Amino acid sequence: MRQPFHGWRIVAYAGIAVAMTAPGQTPGVSPFIDPVMAELGLSRSAVSTAYLIGTLAGAAAMPAVGRLIDRYGGRKAMLVIGGVFGAVLVGLSLVTNVVGLTAGFIGIRLAGQGALGLAAVTVTSYWFQRRRGTALGIVSAVGAVGISLSPIAIERLIAHLDWRTVWLLEGLAVWAVVIPLALFGIRNRPADVGQHVDGDPDLPADPAHDVSATRTEALRTPYFWVLAAGTGVVAMLVTAVVFHQMSLLGDRGLTTAQAAANFLPQTVTSLGATLLMGYLVDRLRRPQLLIVAAMVMLAAALVWATVLGPGWSALLYGAALGATAGGMKAVETALTPRLFGTAHLGAIRGVITAVLVAGSALGPVVFAVAYDATGSYAAILLATTALPLAVAVAAVTTRLPDRARQPAQTTRP
Repeated sequence: MRQPFHGWRIVAYAGIAVAMTAPGQTPGVSPFIDPVMAELGLSRSAVSTAYLIGTLAGAAAMPAVGRLIDRYGGRKAMLVIGGVFGAVLVGLSLVTNVVGLTAGFIGIRLAGQGALGLAAVTVTSYWFQRRRGTALGIVSAVGAVGISLSPIAIERLIAHLDWRTVWLLEGLAVWAVVIPLALFGIRNRPADVGQHVDGDPDLPADPAHDVSATRTEALRTPYFWVLAAGTGVVAMLVTAVVFHQMSLLGDRGLTTAQAAANFLPQTVTSLGATLLMGYLVDRLRRPQLLIVAAMVMLAAALVWATVLGPGWSALLYGAALGATAGGMKAVETALTPRLFGTAHLGAIRGVITAVLVAGSALGPVVFAVAYDATGSYAAILLATTALPLAVAVAAVTTRLPDRARQPAQTTRP
């Protein structure tokens, strides 16, 4: 009797793994900042600098992490990453000074924001070809829900317990969820369980046997840098405006409660765009148009942020911002294996992830410096619209690699 296709289980497991990156993501860290500052006697600039160092160090390690995933497989990688990530969170519950805090931030940004999600997405890519975009869209959507809801739960836990106990509990939770997922759930490739890509016997059991680019070949491909630039620009600018959201929207007349509520339309449209863009990558002959759509939407959101006010205009801004973030993530995760194959996918996506993480580190700093210099966000918002518009132009003027000219979702003869 033929076994049910195991790939959709991998999608579920990978989605849970991405959700478990929340303690290493900015929304999951932000509730800790004020209580950590108060107890350790640190300034906001000191904590921000520690976080910047941690994020940049994590970004620098991503290419090496990607190569290790290719070499040892996502299952072993996830097992090690889960163990390290949990240990670092437990260690953060014991910090007493800025040096320990910086070391902890390096660990959670490397293992949480970068490595765990990279392993989960890479493994999912091995199991699908025609429906890869849809599968990765689901993984990203499930992960986004977990990450988006984490600040609410963490804030309540800190209020009833304390920040040290919550970091300890997060570490134990990562061990309790990620390690069993890696041991008992994740399988690297369809061949490991006698199956084929997409559950289709006409497709290979091991997608690494397809025609794939090495990391060096990918880096020499102009469209790789279009994709990396789009990912980095979205990470930089969306992280910047989200990091400063309370201040930015407050300057436009929104109350603190209204500014906080703006995360809701961002979350909803991010989920919708993630699923839609993932679906479309599988079917469009010109997937670069999806990059253009994301970049134009981001530019529009930045301009709109200079004139919005309370009510519908703020909601539309939040919706555009969320759709940009979710949509570009889905396009990148699905289009990268379509452009370059899967044999060296971890190493290739490791570079893109490094660009993403570095962008997310630099964005808030750039906006903070501009605000301190001008007393307003308007100038930096308008100036940075040039970045997504430049990527949009490059997306349609740069030649797409030949292997990506046919949609992944094809009709079998």
